[in-house]
Amino acid sequence: MSTPAFDRRWDWPVERLWTGAPAPTAEHVRVSGAATGPGLAIRVDAPFHGDPAPTGSPGPQPGLWNFEVVELFLANDAGRYLEVEVGPHGHHWVLELDGVRRPVREGLPLALNVERGPTRWTARATLPWSWLPAGALRVNAFAIHGLGESRRYLVMDPTGTTDQPDFHRPWTFRPLEG
Repeated sequence: MSTPAFDRRWDWPVERLWTGAPAPTAEHVRVSGAATGPGLAIRVDAPFHGDPAPTGSPGPQPGLWNFEVVELFLANDAGRYLEVEVGPHGHHWVLELDGVRRPVREGLPLALNVERGPTRWTARATLPWSWLPAGALRVNAFAIHGLGESRRYLVMDPTGTTDQPDFHRPWTFRPLEG
């Protein structure tokens, strides 16, 4: 697969609740991306909410969406997309999907660097170009935190669902200008 024609940096603010309402400033997350030789370098800057960590050592973690997490989705118009989940405790889960909720590869090995303080955390990783779907891309980013009735779902761009959060709606994502 050839390298996409990325020649700039992106900033993807996650500042809305999944319903489209503004989220409190204290919950805002920033996901950014930049082209590098080996791939798309991503960075997450998020508040640390102190949710319990997944069991097990940092690294690949199925079901990470059940914990405090930030997610980045990169999709093409043919229905293929990459879902990248990172958590404040060093866990991650990366899936390549062909169609809504149809993974073709899961648990891709991500070299993730997480730094966590008492109130904020950052994560850095590089997504190899070969992981990104071919063609023009669309993007959306999400953040999840809280437990039980206090669970919160934030989005960069609302996906048009009204009864419950559904992040697997790639046709609603914004075009990524390259």
